[in-house]
Amino acid sequence: MPNTVFIDGSAGTTGLQIRDRLAARRDIELLTLDEARRKDPAARREYLNAADIVFLCLPDAAAREAVALIENPATRVIDASTAHRTAPGWVYGLPELSPAQRAAIAGAKRVANPGCHATGFITGVYPLVAAGLLDRGAALACFSLTGYSGGGKAMIGQYEAYKTEELYTPRIYGLGQAHKHLPEMQAVCGLDTPPVFCPVVDDYYKGMAATTALPGLAAASVRECLAAHYADQALVRVAPPEAEPSMLAAGAMAGRDDLVLYVCGNAQRCTVTAVFDNLGKGAAGAAVQNMDLMLGLPETAGLNV
Repeated sequence: MPNTVFIDGSAGTTGLQIRDRLAARRDIELLTLDEARRKDPAARREYLNAADIVFLCLPDAAAREAVALIENPATRVIDASTAHRTAPGWVYGLPELSPAQRAAIAGAKRVANPGCHATGFITGVYPLVAAGLLDRGAALACFSLTGYSGGGKAMIGQYEAYKTEELYTPRIYGLGQAHKHLPEMQAVCGLDTPPVFCPVVDDYYKGMAATTALPGLAAASVRECLAAHYADQALVRVAPPEAEPSMLAAGAMAGRDDLVLYVCGNAQRCTVTAVFDNLGKGAAGAAVQNMDLMLGLPETAGLNV
């Protein structure tokens, strides 16, 4: 019998991407509300409590409200918002952190899907801290370039409905160093302080390149550490030195649900760059991977790899 799934917020960018990945699957029965009932609290409550798995693709406040509506102890939740990423009782949905993390996700009732920029930073930094190669007190800086789909429907409409001269060039944001992904970046990596973070949005639809500077670390040592950590992973891999291009394109992994780490530099300093799709491993692809694990299915089922 198929597992039942409900996407609360199915009309948003992440919700639509999750729906696309589930549409052809016969092991999933997608519960859908018609347009007239999509924002009806009673109808939402009914569907939130009827599903085996609920995806929350909502603003933070609405995600918290949705969780409060769930009374069925069998309903399991994957929240794509920022609301619960560092909250007690929620499992952080990045299985590549460790075998224990993958097992925790598989058995969890509540999973917080990682942020896109955070995924790029954490995949490059967490293994280095865990292995003792990078000190927890290190002062790090991360530069992360994303396509405009990362801003959701409002930003997509802004870029696609009309153009102004400002939109033709990359735009730096999060200038006050209070970006919503910073708490999870610090907490998951176990850092004493969050990185100095510079997110940038540019005039292309999707794709992300998140680069962290690592002064004082040799590229070969960093690459070896990351390659060992991700050796058996299906959705995160480390490029060997001979595969590293002279330039990295942020859109190179658009349309895919996996992620590639590139280590570039020399014996004195280097950078690690995660290249992936902000809507794939950075959002909907990661959410479906977590669902697969929670349902005991192959974690790449329904994904584009």
